[in-house]
Amino acid sequence: MVHAELDFHSKGKKDETIDATIISKELTKRFLGQVLQSNQKVSFEYLGTNFVFTVGSVIVDGQLEGQGSLGLLIEDTVWHFETASNSGIKIVNQKGGPATNLFKSRDLNIQNLGIGGLNAEFADIFRRAFASRVYPPQLISKLGIPHVKGILLFGPPGTGKTLIARQIGKLLNGSEPKVVNGPEILSKFVGETEKNVRDLFADAEAEQKSRGDESELHIIIFDELDAICKARGSTRDGTGVHDSIVNQLLTKIDGVESLNNILLIGMTNRKDLLDEALLRPGRMEVQIEIGLPDEKGRMQILGIHSNKMKENSFLGVDVDLETLAARTQNFSGAELEGLVKSATSFALNRQVNLEDLSKEVDEDNIKVTMSDFIMALDEVKPAFGAAINTLEMCRSGGMLPCGEAFSKNLKTAKTLIEQVKKSERTPLMTCLLEGPSSTGKTALAASIAIESGFPFIKIVSAESMIGLQESTKVTMISKVFEDAYKSPFSIIILDDIERLMEYVRIGPRFSNLILQTLLVLVKRRPPKGKKLLVIGTTSERDILEPMGLLESFNVHLEVPKLRPNDMKEVLKAQNFFEPHDIDIAVDALGAEMPIKRLLMLVEMAAQGREGEDAVAIHKGLQKIDIHHFFDCLNDIRRPPAQYYEVLQ
Repeated sequence: MVHAELDFHSKGKKDETIDATIISKELTKRFLGQVLQSNQKVSFEYLGTNFVFTVGSVIVDGQLEGQGSLGLLIEDTVWHFETASNSGIKIVNQKGGPATNLFKSRDLNIQNLGIGGLNAEFADIFRRAFASRVYPPQLISKLGIPHVKGILLFGPPGTGKTLIARQIGKLLNGSEPKVVNGPEILSKFVGETEKNVRDLFADAEAEQKSRGDESELHIIIFDELDAICKARGSTRDGTGVHDSIVNQLLTKIDGVESLNNILLIGMTNRKDLLDEALLRPGRMEVQIEIGLPDEKGRMQILGIHSNKMKENSFLGVDVDLETLAARTQNFSGAELEGLVKSATSFALNRQVNLEDLSKEVDEDNIKVTMSDFIMALDEVKPAFGAAINTLEMCRSGGMLPCGEAFSKNLKTAKTLIEQVKKSERTPLMTCLLEGPSSTGKTALAASIAIESGFPFIKIVSAESMIGLQESTKVTMISKVFEDAYKSPFSIIILDDIERLMEYVRIGPRFSNLILQTLLVLVKRRPPKGKKLLVIGTTSERDILEPMGLLESFNVHLEVPKLRPNDMKEVLKAQNFFEPHDIDIAVDALGAEMPIKRLLMLVEMAAQGREGEDAVAIHKGLQKIDIHHFFDCLNDIRRPPAQYYEVLQ
């Protein structure tokens, strides 16, 4: 095989297309039996034009010969032609030849590039966008399939979208990637923004005109793509500049004079905001979701960020990355990096003397241990994690055993959780906790969620939406569900549904927009491979039925008021009363009482007749005085006179 660079004998000639098959036969016929040497220049005339070819390399019997190598031209010799970038010659119909020199390195191990947990996604990107570019342009031209021109990376923040785009740019030969941060391209001057877009493609246009299929790959990276490519007609700024940007991009990517030597890489957290025309085949057709890493991926990421510590003996031998990977469910790549930074800060802080910062640091004693990572886990929380602190506030007094109904509800809830975990037929389960006000529905829902161990738990309550507009509330509710779909197992608590819908009895009035949102979201099945349990609480069951929301929940659990036997269990568990006073107190409470009201009453009575007795009572050193208990009960509702007579 002979590799030869073809050019005009004299400069200034016009562009010309050369058929590689025909000229190969012609050159073989003319120079048959001659010896060719690397770097040798040979002039010849072809179809009335004088050309010159320079022998680049000679391959004899499958072996590439070195500098100054010789080879005898025979009838079976294969020619491979190349052209200079400014020669004006375009080679067509060339057979065989080496693959394009697309990548700088032959090693595409993404872990060596600092990317962890994204093997499958990177493989998809390579197959869809780069596999065709590895082969000779002539072969792809014969297939009649244009190269992929656009990749869209979308997903939650911190999952590695920008990192992938940055590393792809470093991997590839060719011109330096152009990086565009969405808002930077905007201009206050009319037409200037569109010109900025055109300038991004100017180099690629010029090279495609001069070199054709031999043109280098031009990469343009758009960060925060949703900032400039919103759906046309969705903005109301009066300038129409966002619409013009989309139109200009569409023209350059896949217009009448579309380019085949460009690759756009766009990144966004909000794929739903992008214009649909930008996402169709021929434009940004490769759309890869960069989601939260699984356990294996998390272990890879932790290994990448702790690798230098390990190499330099700063990582403690007790650090178990496998255990950390299991305990960091729903952590993004950026959050895992933050976890390693936090653990390192604990280790470094141990060697710092705050009283004398000039004191020399003993580097040999710096060790990042497993206990540092455990402390870091309390400090770094995933954005898509469980809202444990909020849930604990919902059951600040803990969960007390309060009767048969409570035990039955808890058992049913655990069954639902197991069903969501294990069943492939029911990826979505919905449960409604209904009952009078103050019966502990929210606390029960919070306990169910916490004990489930699910990595994503969020509570949607009216108190977090005070003062917000109706549309904003709908957006917040929808976002909670969208975030839940990113986790393998999720629980969403819709607390006090009637308050979420702004229901009032006068009228009655409520937000139909929020109602319709709940009707859709509660019934919507999560994506494949995701499991979701929705728990709702309500004190107004009767109003949900005509609204159609009651039937949206698969399971209904009643959370009733406490009966006398239940009250007795609660009072015994509190250990605030003398045994002989418990029955008297229960008799005074009546036939039923909400648990929150009972606990509040006990707390009032526990303060004692004088404030100084409160601490002793809470420590179990003293018991609640039954007379004071009746005084507190009298403040809430006056008890029957016979109970005072019993105490005489």
